[in-house]
Amino acid sequence: MGTRLRETASEVAALLWREHVVYRERGGGVVIRGEHVQRWISMAPSGGRGEVLVRAGRILDGGTTAPARTEALARLDAGTHELAATCRRLLAEVTTEATPSAPPTRRVRKRGRRIRKGRHTSLTSWVVIVGVIALIGLYAYNAVLARLR
Repeated sequence: MGTRLRETASEVAALLWREHVVYRERGGGVVIRGEHVQRWISMAPSGGRGEVLVRAGRILDGGTTAPARTEALARLDAGTHELAATCRRLLAEVTTEATPSAPPTRRVRKRGRRIRKGRHTSLTSWVVIVGVIALIGLYAYNAVLARLR
Protein backbone atom coordinates (compact mmCIF):
# COMPACT_ATOMS: atom_id res chain seq x y z
CA MET A 1 0.00 0.00 0.00
CA GLY A 2 2.89 2.41 0.78
CA THR A 3 4.44 2.24 -2.69
CA ARG A 4 1.08 2.51 -4.37
CA LEU A 5 0.17 5.50 -2.20
CA ARG A 6 3.42 7.27 -3.08
CA GLU A 7 2.90 6.69 -6.82
CA THR A 8 -0.70 7.88 -6.65
CA ALA A 9 0.33 10.96 -4.64
CA SER A 10 2.97 11.83 -7.24
CA GLU A 11 0.37 11.58 -10.03
CA VAL A 12 -2.12 13.70 -8.07
CA ALA A 13 0.58 16.27 -7.31
CA ALA A 14 1.36 16.57 -11.03
CA LEU A 15 -2.33 17.20 -11.72
CA LEU A 16 -2.67 19.82 -8.99
CA TRP A 17 0.51 21.87 -9.18
CA ARG A 18 3.43 22.27 -11.54
CA GLU A 19 5.77 22.97 -8.65
CA HIS A 20 5.47 20.51 -5.78
CA VAL A 21 7.42 18.32 -3.39
CA VAL A 22 6.25 14.83 -2.43
CA TYR A 23 7.69 13.12 0.65
CA ARG A 24 6.84 10.32 3.04
CA GLU A 25 5.57 10.97 6.58
CA ARG A 26 6.67 9.00 9.62
CA GLY A 27 3.28 7.30 9.94
CA GLY A 28 3.41 5.85 6.43
CA GLY A 29 1.48 8.64 4.72
CA VAL A 30 2.59 10.94 1.94
CA VAL A 31 2.66 14.75 1.94
CA ILE A 32 2.43 16.98 -1.13
CA ARG A 33 3.70 20.51 -0.58
CA GLY A 34 2.92 23.39 -2.92
CA GLU A 35 5.21 26.15 -1.66
CA HIS A 36 4.10 28.62 -4.33
CA VAL A 37 0.46 28.39 -3.20
CA GLN A 38 1.30 27.99 0.51
CA ARG A 39 -0.78 24.79 0.81
CA TRP A 40 -0.13 21.14 1.66
CA ILE A 41 -2.02 17.86 1.22
CA SER A 42 -1.50 14.71 3.24
CA MET A 43 -2.62 11.22 2.22
CA ALA A 44 -2.50 8.51 4.85
CA PRO A 45 -3.80 4.93 4.87
CA SER A 46 -7.16 4.69 6.61
CA GLY A 47 -8.70 1.85 8.57
CA GLY A 48 -10.73 0.78 5.53
CA ARG A 49 -9.22 -1.35 2.80
CA GLY A 50 -8.19 0.81 -0.16
CA GLU A 51 -9.21 4.07 1.53
CA VAL A 52 -6.97 7.01 2.30
CA LEU A 53 -7.47 9.91 4.64
CA VAL A 54 -6.84 13.11 2.70
CA ARG A 55 -6.10 16.22 4.74
CA ALA A 56 -5.27 19.75 3.58
CA GLY A 57 -3.79 22.77 5.29
CA ARG A 58 -1.72 25.90 4.91
CA ILE A 59 2.02 26.49 4.92
CA LEU A 60 2.89 29.32 7.28
CA ASP A 61 5.60 31.94 6.91
CA GLY A 62 8.94 30.31 7.50
CA GLY A 63 7.89 27.00 5.94
CA THR A 64 6.15 25.40 8.90
CA THR A 65 2.81 23.72 8.34
CA ALA A 66 -0.36 24.70 10.11
CA PRO A 67 -2.65 21.94 11.41
CA ALA A 68 -5.03 20.42 8.89
CA ARG A 69 -8.08 22.55 8.21
CA THR A 70 -10.13 19.96 6.32
CA GLU A 71 -10.09 16.22 5.78
CA ALA A 72 -12.00 13.58 3.83
CA LEU A 73 -11.92 9.87 3.11
CA ALA A 74 -11.29 8.84 -0.49
CA ARG A 75 -10.99 5.55 -2.34
CA LEU A 76 -7.48 4.95 -3.63
CA ASP A 77 -8.73 2.76 -6.48
CA ALA A 78 -11.17 5.46 -7.72
CA GLY A 79 -8.41 6.91 -9.90
CA THR A 80 -6.09 9.87 -9.78
CA HIS A 81 -8.59 12.29 -11.31
CA GLU A 82 -11.20 11.52 -8.64
CA LEU A 83 -8.57 11.85 -5.92
CA ALA A 84 -7.35 15.12 -7.45
CA ALA A 85 -10.95 16.42 -7.45
CA THR A 86 -11.23 15.59 -3.74
CA CYS A 87 -7.94 17.39 -3.09
CA ARG A 88 -9.09 20.46 -5.05
CA ARG A 89 -12.29 20.58 -3.00
CA LEU A 90 -10.32 20.41 0.25
CA LEU A 91 -7.87 23.07 -0.97
CA ALA A 92 -10.78 25.33 -1.90
CA GLU A 93 -12.17 24.95 1.62
CA VAL A 94 -8.76 25.76 3.11
CA THR A 95 -8.48 28.84 0.90
CA THR A 96 -11.92 30.18 1.83
CA GLU A 97 -11.26 29.62 5.54
CA ALA A 98 -7.83 31.26 5.34
CA THR A 99 -9.11 34.39 3.58
CA PRO A 100 -9.76 37.11 6.16
CA SER A 101 -13.11 38.91 5.92
CA ALA A 102 -11.51 42.36 6.05
CA PRO A 103 -7.85 42.52 5.10
CA PRO A 104 -5.78 44.61 7.47
CA THR A 105 -4.82 47.98 6.06
CA ARG A 106 -1.17 48.80 6.12
CA ARG A 107 0.55 51.82 4.75
CA VAL A 108 3.21 50.75 2.32
CA ARG A 109 6.19 53.03 2.05
CA LYS A 110 7.29 53.74 -1.50
CA ARG A 111 10.82 52.77 -2.37
CA GLY A 112 13.32 55.60 -2.30
CA ARG A 113 11.11 57.88 -0.26
CA ARG A 114 12.38 58.91 3.12
CA ILE A 115 10.24 59.64 6.13
CA ARG A 116 10.43 63.22 7.29
CA LYS A 117 10.32 63.98 10.97
CA GLY A 118 9.38 67.35 12.35
CA ARG A 119 9.57 69.59 9.27
CA HIS A 120 6.56 69.40 6.93
CA THR A 121 7.63 71.79 4.17
CA SER A 122 10.70 70.83 2.18
CA LEU A 123 13.31 73.21 0.75
CA THR A 124 11.88 72.82 -2.75
CA SER A 125 8.45 73.91 -1.55
CA TRP A 126 9.93 77.03 0.07
CA VAL A 127 11.75 77.94 -3.17
CA VAL A 128 8.48 77.67 -5.11
CA ILE A 129 6.62 79.77 -2.51
CA VAL A 130 9.30 82.50 -2.56
CA GLY A 131 9.28 82.48 -6.40
CA VAL A 132 5.50 82.95 -6.54
CA ILE A 133 5.67 85.79 -4.01
CA ALA A 134 8.47 87.41 -6.04
CA LEU A 135 6.38 87.23 -9.23
CA ILE A 136 3.37 88.78 -7.47
CA GLY A 137 5.59 91.53 -6.06
CA LEU A 138 7.12 92.23 -9.51
CA TYR A 139 3.64 92.43 -11.07
CA ALA A 140 2.46 94.84 -8.37
CA TYR A 141 5.62 96.98 -8.80
CA ASN A 142 5.09 97.20 -12.56
CA ALA A 143 1.40 98.08 -12.07
CA VAL A 144 2.29 100.93 -9.71
CA LEU A 145 4.95 102.28 -12.12
CA ALA A 146 2.49 102.17 -15.02
CA ARG A 147 -0.04 104.34 -13.10
CA LEU A 148 2.60 106.91 -12.15
CA ARG A 149 3.61 107.59 -15.74
